[in-house]
Amino acid sequence: MLQEFKEFIMRGNVMDLAVGVVMGSAFTAIVNALVDHIITPIITALTGNASVDDLFIQVGAAELRYGLFLQAIIDFLIIGAVLFVAIKAMNKVMRKKEEEPEEEPIPVTEQYLKDIRDALVEQNQSTKLDATDDWPTHIE
Repeated sequence: MLQEFKEFIMRGNVMDLAVGVVMGSAFTAIVNALVDHIITPIITALTGNASVDDLFIQVGAAELRYGLFLQAIIDFLIIGAVLFVAIKAMNKVMRKKEEEPEEEPIPVTEQYLKDIRDALVEQNQSTKLDATDDWPTHIE
């Protein structure tokens, strides 16, 4: 059972998922810093209020805190926009790498075979030329 667990954990999909979770949490920290230290101060400067969390409607004895819902939508849109820009930039960089394929060096044996082929072609062409030189060009 321990061996099966070890094989399961070492599969590529599980490791990829673990890396994705770690990168996701690190990216969340970046997005939170962007929102807290850049976007929120801009919103506060423009509107005078940093969030809409405190908005509510009193219905009888109940409070409908629709501001929390609006704040969640705003946070979602900001995170989506940041992800969109990041992925678009990453795709642009990846496309540039794909457009510039790296030339792989030709193995020595393949280079020797190409040289032999070229020499044979050259020899064959010169032999054909030599053979046609002996033919008479006119009839007497």
